Amino acid sequence: MPAIESRLHAASESFQAHRAGMLALLAEVRSHEARSAAASNASAERFAGRGQLLPRERLALLLDTGAPFLPLASLAGLGHDHQDLGRSVPGGGVIAGIGRVAGVRCMVSASDSGIDAGALQPMGLDKQLRMQEIALENKLPYVQLVESAGANLMQYRVQDFVRGGGIFRNLARLSAAGLPVVTVTHGSSTAGGAYQTGLSDYIVMVRDRTRAFLAGPPLLKAATGEIATEEELGGAVMHTHISGLGDYLAEDDRDAIRIARSILGGIDWTRDEAPRKFAPPLYEAEELLGIMPGDGRRPVDMREVIARIADGSEFLGFSEHYGSATVCGHIRLEGHAVGIVTNNGPIDSDGATKATHFIQACCQSRTPIVYLQNITGYMVGRAHEEAGIIKHGAKMIQAVTSATVPQITLHCGASYGAGNYGMCGRGFAPRFCFSWPNARTAVMGGEQAARTMAIVMEAGMARKGAVDHAKIDAMQQQIVERFDRQMSVFTTSALLLDDGVIDPRDTRAVLAEVLSVCRDADARMPQAMQFSVARP
Repeated sequence: MPAIESRLHAASESFQAHRAGMLALLAEVRSHEARSAAASNASAERFAGRGQLLPRERLALLLDTGAPFLPLASLAGLGHDHQDLGRSVPGGGVIAGIGRVAGVRCMVSASDSGIDAGALQPMGLDKQLRMQEIALENKLPYVQLVESAGANLMQYRVQDFVRGGGIFRNLARLSAAGLPVVTVTHGSSTAGGAYQTGLSDYIVMVRDRTRAFLAGPPLLKAATGEIATEEELGGAVMHTHISGLGDYLAEDDRDAIRIARSILGGIDWTRDEAPRKFAPPLYEAEELLGIMPGDGRRPVDMREVIARIADGSEFLGFSEHYGSATVCGHIRLEGHAVGIVTNNGPIDSDGATKATHFIQACCQSRTPIVYLQNITGYMVGRAHEEAGIIKHGAKMIQAVTSATVPQITLHCGASYGAGNYGMCGRGFAPRFCFSWPNARTAVMGGEQAARTMAIVMEAGMARKGAVDHAKIDAMQQQIVERFDRQMSVFTTSALLLDDGVIDPRDTRAVLAEVLSVCRDADARMPQAMQFSVARP
């Protein structure tokens, strides 16, 4: 395939300004993530006094040393616990990601019990449901490190109680799909949360620390008058010797992690395939920091992004001279064959038709598709309506919806209007969806929305005989502020409208990892069953 010849000038003033802006946004992402880790690690003395490891220490012991780990949804719930983002603690009370345990690629979920005893934080429920969805779709074993006070009753919402049943349903679905569910119960797993432990195929409990019961001693006494200690009611020894809920009795957290790794090491599961041979890109990943302007209205040649993620910077463009603002073509990425769909401008009828053809051709050849989103939307206007932009855009959306190959979406810049849909936004269920720190998602730009409403408002006032321009200007300012606030990646990622915000320099590595996940999933045939594995 021909190599892309980059026209990017890294020494230019504009490049340096773009780079500085991206680094500032990336630093903000990292500061939020660091605050969450610091809040959890502040419990170190209390955990040490109980002979326990902190959640991130448990995770470090569980995962294979030196193997890649892809953290997911680290900004979940940002700003939902505190309006001041500088004081918000994101993550949803859960640490999650894809990593290797004893050579087996798994979805790993750990209660962040250093914060509020592991109680679910805002968006924590949605985060767990998304992690389980990823595990199911990509046929990943599910490993959970449980120590949770459950739901925060002071913030009780009935909808969360009802939707929370989905966590338990998904655990049963994972098991029935032939995907092992391995649980280490490090501490509390009570009330409805006890089923998070009970609906597991392998359960490791820690002596003197594990607590699993439907009703703890206070509730038990209030409900029945019976008096029992926590250990008698739901301790590790009782459950491994009497109830049969626990399968393995560990002496401490380290021993429990050792047993969990032994369980994964003992199952007959396909390990990573041998590394493929590939040539690195001709251009440095560092240059990805300076490609995207802070002003999303400025044009960008997305081939410059492709040149820095493709093997050898090689790109075989598809129908390049037809609907040329829509860029489609083939690359290899760490040896994986990939179809690319991106944009150098709004999508017109020809571009939508071309993209539809290309998506269907990728399905025919079983080639995964990566969408690099930087899109202001579909073309509008009389000429485009006459050309059938609605029907051609609908064909593209149908192709995205019905595609039979893995689709992965990366928000590199703007994601506006129906362009978000046609380029496989979150609503179209891509296997994975990531964002760069500068990404913006909205039905339209704030200024366009404000101007649209101003025209409507001005016409309405004119019909009544008086136009109040001051009122119109104030309304426009409110709309711009509302749109700008909501389109930020710090809002969209907090709402789990992506699977995480990544450093642009890590784009190639992240895409290679998830492409490998998808390839393994499509090749794997787990032993599905009619029912999940039940406790004895």
